[in-house]
Amino acid sequence: MNRPPDARIITPLPFLTLGPAVTTPAPNALYESSLKSLPLLSRGKVRDNYAVGDDKLLIVTTDRLSAFDVIMGEPIPGKGRVLNQMANFWFDKLAHVVPNHLTGVAPETVVSADEAGQVAGRAVVVKRLKPILVEAVVRGYLAGSGWKDYQATGAVCGVKLPAGLQNAQQLPEPIFTPAAKAELGEHDENISFDDMVSRIGRELAEQIRDISIRLYKEAAAYAATRGIIIADTKFEFGLDDEGRLHLMDEALTADSSRFWPADSYAVGSNPPSFDKQFVRDWLETQPWGKTPPAPKLPDEVVEKTAAKYREALERLTGQQLA
Repeated sequence: MNRPPDARIITPLPFLTLGPAVTTPAPNALYESSLKSLPLLSRGKVRDNYAVGDDKLLIVTTDRLSAFDVIMGEPIPGKGRVLNQMANFWFDKLAHVVPNHLTGVAPETVVSADEAGQVAGRAVVVKRLKPILVEAVVRGYLAGSGWKDYQATGAVCGVKLPAGLQNAQQLPEPIFTPAAKAELGEHDENISFDDMVSRIGRELAEQIRDISIRLYKEAAAYAATRGIIIADTKFEFGLDDEGRLHLMDEALTADSSRFWPADSYAVGSNPPSFDKQFVRDWLETQPWGKTPPAPKLPDEVVEKTAAKYREALERLTGQQLA
């Protein structure tokens, strides 16, 4: 995928160096959390991870946005809350398929009172799992890097497809195309299923593949009733101390998935998607080498991107941003 964790225990990771945030961030936007009541373990492109004892984590979803593996200097107001609310919606809806990392512990109860504003609506307390360092990508449509791969090879990530397919066309059946999790700032590497088997073992690889395709199919069927096409998505999994598989990180959000409005879908061209594509398109017009620092995003681009994320939440879930 364009954008839209062999297993180990999550331990303190090298911190991602963030670019300078805007000097006057938008109201209610959170570019970077600054909790003092819990040990900070790591910062990713979007999420800040804190230790809650030895067996749990607090994950704070900020309003940071990355494009072309570079973090923008401006937050997208409300984006983190949208992602958090959307992921929680899917975790609940798909809990019958596979357990997930949520604990049900209220984030406000694990931080100090004066820090509650940093976690309200945008954080979750989760089980500390052993991440599987393979991303589980499921593609139901030919799009993005998959379309480019198909044009060049007649396959997507080594999965042979029928001849004559067009851009944005629905595939006969969803395909599973795993990717090796890369270090922060690097591109994930598409790998074959056999490579995945060699990394984590056949039984676990087949379990992840089968569960991922089921998750995608159930989510796509629901989304269709809401007028949304889920073109592709990625899942991440981890194991608990008993070796049970859990869905973790985020699920079916506008950052991990390609959402298209069904009413503007047509085979042959990509519909406008409900995600950061608006930012990516603007960046493509700029004289920029796709390395830090990123150009300053205009207010209009920030506002329209924030609106796209909110629209995705409302159309998919029927919920307003809480």
